Amino acid sequence: MFDLNDKVVLVTGAAGGIGAGIARAVLDKGAKHVAILDVNIEMGTSLQEELNSKHGANRAKFIKCDVTQELDTAFENTVKEFGYIDVVINNAGIMNDAPHIYEKEIAVNVTALITSSLKAYNMMDVKQGGKGGTIINISSIVGLFQGYGLPVYSATKSAVLQFSNCLGMTENYSRSGVRVVTICFGCTDTNLIQGKIGAFDKTLEDHIVGGINNLPHQNVDSAVRGLIEAYEKGDSGSTWLVTSGRPAEDITVNVKKAYQILVQGVLY
Repeated sequence: MFDLNDKVVLVTGAAGGIGAGIARAVLDKGAKHVAILDVNIEMGTSLQEELNSKHGANRAKFIKCDVTQELDTAFENTVKEFGYIDVVINNAGIMNDAPHIYEKEIAVNVTALITSSLKAYNMMDVKQGGKGGTIINISSIVGLFQGYGLPVYSATKSAVLQFSNCLGMTENYSRSGVRVVTICFGCTDTNLIQGKIGAFDKTLEDHIVGGINNLPHQNVDSAVRGLIEAYEKGDSGSTWLVTSGRPAEDITVNVKKAYQILVQGVLY
């Protein structure tokens, strides 16, 4: 079991939705500080004020951060403010395959997540003078099945799953002390799925909305509870399914079985 007591936690995409729920939850669980990274200054500042009013001065710090450009500064400011980062939760994400947006979607969902993870890994690595720590990366149920509606978004979340599982493998964890856990959220009632979602093909947009509406949904509180459970119980390299309002489920065995099938004929 891992606990959040006295930990310094950095959360990307944390001004609203699941990210804001995570920021609230980690302080409720005893975290020493939380860094709230987001591009939305108004919402981020409001959340900082809310959390400091509840938990005490300087427990929460909003840092304006476009994860595609400003991660270096955000990490530096967090360490300067709080001394260390024990937990990094890469939550920022975009779900929009429209032609003018999909490159930004890849930049946020994949490139920035990898950049943040590697920054955290190298900072926490006990072989490089760190104290160890935890990275939690947010994938999705679309990283677990194939669908035709959002191929770019699905690709980004599949990339998150594979990257995080590989980075968190025992061979890396045993020498670095950096645990990596992957969360596959189901449809969660946030701004991400509300309204029209852009597609690479205009005829798909109505299908996407209908398809999402037909999937089981959960509220933000349920998603956050699942993430906290995965933090507390998850081994490095593990994958957790958090969907439909159910308790978090460790699906690592299923993921490994899937890759055992995929690798047939490749190595033998």
